[in-house]
Amino acid sequence: MCAVIGTIIQNPSTKDFENLLRVFHESKIRGMHATGISYVKHGKIHTEKYPVPANEFPFNLPAYVNEDGNLYLVGHCRYSTSDLEYNQPIANDNLSVVHNGVITQELPERWKELYGYDCETKNDTELILHTAEDCISPLVRWKDSSLAVCELHVDRVIRAYRNGKRPLYLTTFNNGCIITSTENIPARAGIEGFTTELPLNTYITFNDALAMMVEKETIADAVDFQHYELC
Repeated sequence: MCAVIGTIIQNPSTKDFENLLRVFHESKIRGMHATGISYVKHGKIHTEKYPVPANEFPFNLPAYVNEDGNLYLVGHCRYSTSDLEYNQPIANDNLSVVHNGVITQELPERWKELYGYDCETKNDTELILHTAEDCISPLVRWKDSSLAVCELHVDRVIRAYRNGKRPLYLTTFNNGCIITSTENIPARAGIEGFTTELPLNTYITFNDALAMMVEKETIADAVDFQHYELC
């Protein structure tokens, strides 16, 4: 029941920072065991995560603003049923992924054999990261899993998507957009904008100009996922 958050805000004001902080605080009910964020700055993705609820996380939102004046950020509030290792975001210098759902319940020791990826963590969200890096459709590759995902790319792009097993909502406002796990989170946070549920099996991508691209993915039982290249 974790919370995922993704946002692009152009030239954020103090009010924008306050609103985003409230979004995290309103999201913490979905996961109080750990909080994490990634942002784009100086040509790379920076990630911070701590095993604390969102109201105890040391946010410094103005420091996360990119040199172009905009904020590009994803975040996660974790509900853990096991331990507090390998919290989200799962990220490297070029890509960060936050995910609500379950990719696999196979033991991590078998992931290389089953899925072909050498993983550094025992968090199955890392499988999404590797899939996206390989330009394979996560919605197709993990079609039998539960997905509500935000990706932050180093080229200042956010991509969000879900299947029917987890919710995800998009709120747009004058100078930005924000993705949340439920419809009422932005409302409770005081975001003044238009909120809609993300359509199933569809990639919604925003760039630094807030231009939106929509890519509907076709899900078929017999699909060969290696043929899907989105990059």
